[in-house]
Amino acid sequence: MDSAVMSGSWPPALPDWTNLDVLHRNTLPPRAHFYTYGSEDAALSFDRENSLYHSLNGTWKFHYDASPLDAPIWETANVTDWDDIEVPGMWQRQGYGRPHYTNLNYPFPANPPNVSYVNPTGSYWREFEVPDDWAGEQIRLRYEGVDSAFHVWVNGEEVGYSQGSRNPSEFDITEYLSEGEANTLATRVYQWSDGSYLEDQDQWWLSGIFRDVYLIPFSESAVTDYHVEPQVDDSFESGTFHANVTVQGKSGEMTVKLLSPEGDTLDEWVGSSDEHYSHEVTGDDFLLYSAETPHLYTILITFNSRTISQKIGFRRVEIVGSNFHVNGQPIILYGVNRHEHHHLSGRTIPYEAMRADLIRMKQSNINAIRTSHQPPHPDFFDVADELGFYVIAEADLECHGFGPVANWDEEEAAQWLSDNPDWEHAYLDRAEQLVARYRNHASVIIWSLGNECYYGRNQAAMYKWIKESDPTRIVHYEQDRKAESADMYSQMYSSPDSIREHIKNHTDKPLIMCEYAHAMGNGPGGLQEYVELYRSEELLQGGLVWEWNNHGLLHEHNGTEFYAYGGDFGDEPNDGDFIMDGLVLSDHTPTPALAEYAKIIQPVSVNLTENAGQMTITNWYEFSDLSHLQPRWHIVRGREATNPQDLDLPRVPPRDSRTVDLPVHNSNSTEESWLVVEFSLKEATSWAPAGHVVAWDQLYLPGPKAPKGVSLVPRQTTLMNITQNGPNFNVTNGDSTFGFDLLQGNVTWNLDGTNLLQRGPELSFYRAVTQNDLGSGGDSVQWEEAWVGTMATHVRDVTWQTSGDQLIVHYHVRVAPLVLEWGVDADIIYTLTAGSPILHIRASGDFQGENTPETIPRIGLMAILPESFDQVAYFGRGPGENYKDSKQAARMGTYSASVSDLWQYYDFPQENGNREDLRWLSLTDGEHTMHIQRTESEAFSFTARRFMPHDLNDARHPYELEELDFTVLHLDYDNNGLGSASVGPRPFEKYRCKTRAFDFGFELRVQ
Repeated sequence: MDSAVMSGSWPPALPDWTNLDVLHRNTLPPRAHFYTYGSEDAALSFDRENSLYHSLNGTWKFHYDASPLDAPIWETANVTDWDDIEVPGMWQRQGYGRPHYTNLNYPFPANPPNVSYVNPTGSYWREFEVPDDWAGEQIRLRYEGVDSAFHVWVNGEEVGYSQGSRNPSEFDITEYLSEGEANTLATRVYQWSDGSYLEDQDQWWLSGIFRDVYLIPFSESAVTDYHVEPQVDDSFESGTFHANVTVQGKSGEMTVKLLSPEGDTLDEWVGSSDEHYSHEVTGDDFLLYSAETPHLYTILITFNSRTISQKIGFRRVEIVGSNFHVNGQPIILYGVNRHEHHHLSGRTIPYEAMRADLIRMKQSNINAIRTSHQPPHPDFFDVADELGFYVIAEADLECHGFGPVANWDEEEAAQWLSDNPDWEHAYLDRAEQLVARYRNHASVIIWSLGNECYYGRNQAAMYKWIKESDPTRIVHYEQDRKAESADMYSQMYSSPDSIREHIKNHTDKPLIMCEYAHAMGNGPGGLQEYVELYRSEELLQGGLVWEWNNHGLLHEHNGTEFYAYGGDFGDEPNDGDFIMDGLVLSDHTPTPALAEYAKIIQPVSVNLTENAGQMTITNWYEFSDLSHLQPRWHIVRGREATNPQDLDLPRVPPRDSRTVDLPVHNSNSTEESWLVVEFSLKEATSWAPAGHVVAWDQLYLPGPKAPKGVSLVPRQTTLMNITQNGPNFNVTNGDSTFGFDLLQGNVTWNLDGTNLLQRGPELSFYRAVTQNDLGSGGDSVQWEEAWVGTMATHVRDVTWQTSGDQLIVHYHVRVAPLVLEWGVDADIIYTLTAGSPILHIRASGDFQGENTPETIPRIGLMAILPESFDQVAYFGRGPGENYKDSKQAARMGTYSASVSDLWQYYDFPQENGNREDLRWLSLTDGEHTMHIQRTESEAFSFTARRFMPHDLNDARHPYELEELDFTVLHLDYDNNGLGSASVGPRPFEKYRCKTRAFDFGFELRVQ
């Protein structure tokens, strides 16, 4: 029998999604994002539902497979048996696969451009009909975002392929359509592609058709692209709009109408579509666009009975000397990095949620947004234009994962992709997509070449192309350390000292902090020092906090909902809770850090002069005076505040100051007080109502310290009854019974049968850690090495004596950790006065021994009170939590709350709920009230909660916390600041709680 020779190969061809030579097949060129309308009136609505637009969003059929090579064959697929899925959406949020979080590591073998054939694949299918009145039109199919790559079929015929997850793809499907009957649309989406190597951003890996899909008609002759370029005269008193269009088919008559920000017609031009349009605007009609004054004109371009509308603005961005200028002024960016994330739908963001975020940013005095690390949904730019922001628009580029591959040698890491000529076209494609799509937006002042891709020839090629295509803007790229292909230097997470050092040695270009103040959990601390630096160093032009929101995804554990992070879905490898690093929580509820940032970057500040007899008003706006704000003042002292009164001020020009007399004299004050000056909006804006407070300051007016929380008449003097039974030393003092444990140092207090103190007050040196403490540069590293969390009190000796009507109990203790030799030698002196429900505590000591850490979490007292002591009042900073290096947003005043109200929720449990600068504190169970004050009349801080510090440390999710049946009270003489050491500096020196000698006292009175 003859043997046959057989041969074959599999797969039959290299798939597009792992072929570096294929970025797109049959896609149309990148263009400006716009919709066309049938009339000017419709175009002026700026509502795509009134445009020539047919949405394909909704319910599609869906099939999920482990590999594209195992996916159904379209010709034989029975789609009626498939599942339903919502488009837009991420398939991991709809029951397929699982979310996967990495900060930098690739979750697949790093072997570019190769991608495993085991590549989760989603097959989408739906029917659609083309509107009848579109007959004879070119029909385009547009996907605004598909992660990570996809093929398209219409009526069973392959149309094309595209990749670049956060960039749009547009196909001409006219020839594939069937007239007079339903058409079918099939889309096969691949979780991974060679493009995934360029999309290693610090976010969830999620997949699917996650942005809008729709049809749009274009006539045989139609405007397919346009570019409007504003040119501002050197005088900044006039400007010219220039416009050019790209037309498919025949050129013809075109009308351009220019409307003022108020809607008045400034120009109406009729000419050929081949001609260049320009119109000069002067006099009162000329208004500049800035984040402070977002004046937007409207241009209407009508061609072949179709109208395009675009909001445009006059603004000029340029390098002048060693600074970048906007409208002739070097500006400061008070910014934030914004990833697209929604706690329910991942990167599919409802319009209302996006708009609410940007409004909250405006209300928080934020003027700049970096679109980290990819272009967002196009609606974002419309809202940014409207509300007024400076936008750093960033290309969809990050290949951070080659850092560990190259052992963190940046030059070697760049050789994989950024300095590899084989990848140049992939890099340029992402630059072209970014610029072509968004160059008509006034808010965009800076293009960014991506993030953490190291630096090489491909960034240089992107820079060259962008500068040639759009010379009206400047370019940013942080990892270009020498700023060879960037118009500025850029850094991440540098300390103020290192920033000063950079500026000293690099005077040729400006510097921005593209990321700083890592807002992870409780923090960041130290924002004030950065903003003061921005406002004092000319070459430093601001920074953008990392980042806007936590990325938690709503998940469930045994019926309890919580916000999940890396590892919660079984995703390996992962970077855990590092994704929880926002100024707002996963559900976009603000954290105290947002209020702190808003306060520190506020555009007006008020400070006392040296002699405290006047105050200086400083206007930090770049272009606006303060005439749009209403200043008012009032006084806060003790338990009261005066009624606000209007404040008359002279005109304060932008970036200037004026000194005025105080509206009140403090010479007759009988106690310390605070002069509060507020600046609120006179009129409503698109982002806040009239009366919204934009800026405020409290000026401290010295006087005698605030009186104690309550004035008490001492009870009738009686003799104290003292008994000792072994290590138990008991004192009966009127209606009070005190128990002193001579063995373990515990103190109890019972009054009228009520246990006021179940334990303590005892020395305490530990608090729960924060996510910033836990960072590689955080203080918890040394605390763990020093076993600080195991510190416990060991009694060395106890003496007691009576003196007049007082009993003094003197403990000499050593508070020390396990394992090591270091500790605290301390004296704690408890003083009782006969017949008075008062306990004085004096604590003094010093740190001794080898291995003593440089800092300690806190120095203070801890006491355990009954759960019934649930209501708290205090005079200090509030109402929200605040810490030594994060308290500018907390006003001095009298506040009351329940213990649970003092708790500050975080998606990741940690230290929280502290209040600083207290003059007095009280806790009550409704029958007895305990008043607490420093004996030295100095300020202190406190927390009151239902958890011990280690309870917070041990929990990784809120559902793991179980409330205790008592109140844990901490009274702090000193404590450690927050810092931002999850990525960045630990607390600055003046905010650190050093291990040095201490001496303080507290008085506890009960009524």
